[in-house]
Amino acid sequence: MPDNSITVVGNITRDPELKFLNSGQAAVRLSVAVNRRWQNRQTQEWEERVSYFEVAGYGSMAENAANSLTKGTRVIVTGRLEQRSWETENGEKRSIVEINADEIAPSLRFATAVVTKIPRGEGGGHSAPERTTSRPNEPTTYNFDEEPF
Repeated sequence: MPDNSITVVGNITRDPELKFLNSGQAAVRLSVAVNRRWQNRQTQEWEERVSYFEVAGYGSMAENAANSLTKGTRVIVTGRLEQRSWETENGEKRSIVEINADEIAPSLRFATAVVTKIPRGEGGGHSAPERTTSRPNEPTTYNFDEEPF
């Protein structure tokens, strides 16, 4: 069974955007910048490269992320890479590869946090998205017929 897991640690580049799908399901989108620094062995100069990852999260996690995280927050995101396609109002076909997050959490490497547990049945009271699988060994997919925001 192929594994398509990814974990990134980086800084949120803009405040998380919270929206609700037609089904009532909460959806959050955010972008994470991951910096990589290394010393060039020939020049002894420090070099840096930044990679940007679009992240999508759903359900109570989406609401909690939108209410807890802001631009600049260092986060840890785990999930899987997924490609989504849609058509614009002008008929142009578009696609994006993004992280469909299983977990979004603040990094405590350079910060502290106070965790407030939400009792079951409170907050984020929206139902989970409808899941479908055609075979047990195939990856789970979500039925979202909406273009990304």
